[in-house]
Amino acid sequence: MMNMVEWEEIRRRLHFGQCVFGRVVRIPRPGTIGVFVDIGLAVGGFVDVLLLPEDAARWPAEGTETEFEVWWVDERPQGRLKPVDRHFLREDFDEWLSRWRPGWPQERGLPVLAIEPPSHGT
Repeated sequence: MMNMVEWEEIRRRLHFGQCVFGRVVRIPRPGTIGVFVDIGLAVGGFVDVLLLPEDAARWPAEGTETEFEVWWVDERPQGRLKPVDRHFLREDFDEWLSRWRPGWPQERGLPVLAIEPPSHGT
């Protein structure tokens, strides 16, 4: 188990929109929760169901290797991710983004510790 000092050190190196390569390692309940991703760090990554297509058949399958962006990081030792491949994003992502996280374009590139948590979505 990672301690909070180690987690803070990892968080200091992460930026919103930073691309990471990962492999989907677990989909506990397809269509309802999201997918867990190995991103090669001491902590795992997670893509929330809110960012994935409504049709779970379009979700990346276990074993899929692809790029993700750092979407959110908070006190939980886990990187919240957004798929780079639009095939793995919700169909209305642009509209959803403008409603729930309109500041995303300005946040990209900023250190994750510089931004307060979003009030909606992941």
